[in-house]
Amino acid sequence: MVAARRLFAERGYAAVPADEIVTAAGLTRGALYHHYAGKQELFLAVFDELETEIAAEAAASILDDPDLRTRIAYSLNRFLDICERPEVIRIALTDAPAVLGWQTWREVEARHGLGLIVGMLQTAADDDLLVPTSVPVLAQLVLGALIEAALVIAHATDRAGARAEAERALLTLLSGTIRGGDALPPGRSPPSGPGGESIKGL
Repeated sequence: MVAARRLFAERGYAAVPADEIVTAAGLTRGALYHHYAGKQELFLAVFDELETEIAAEAAASILDDPDLRTRIAYSLNRFLDICERPEVIRIALTDAPAVLGWQTWREVEARHGLGLIVGMLQTAADDDLLVPTSVPVLAQLVLGALIEAALVIAHATDRAGARAEAERALLTLLSGTIRGGDALPPGRSPPSGPGGESIKGL
């Protein structure tokens, strides 16, 4: 799967024939199809692995900050950082919807990312910081907004400009769900520990 992931990231699903994947992986076609029904199923496995890594990195980057609003803003910022990586743009944001179909693509995205959003919103609700609403429904809507923001950035000619506008729009949108009346602060870099390492963890 390592060889397939590299090739999909470099050239895209459509430009990589199954025979090239087999050769790059040092396998026979029979060995490949013993594990996967075809190239599409292999791509699904690659996409699922990538989404697992994105979710783990996003979870690890959540700030240990007493201010929930700051944690939300920074988490949003880090998610958009991750989505600007060429591998994520190519596999997760460009090819996955086309290759797997909208429903499967969104199901994989939700399976890996929804729990983090639900957890953060539930914390806000428990602390009486969330406006009265259904946490599961709001989490689905927030996930959809994050994915759409990532798509806007990925397909923009001016990605830096699109990133700034998307982040502002997301912060404005989420500000309406958190009590306090002020806009969420812009995302910022995490504080550093004594050795310069990032301090992480919710």
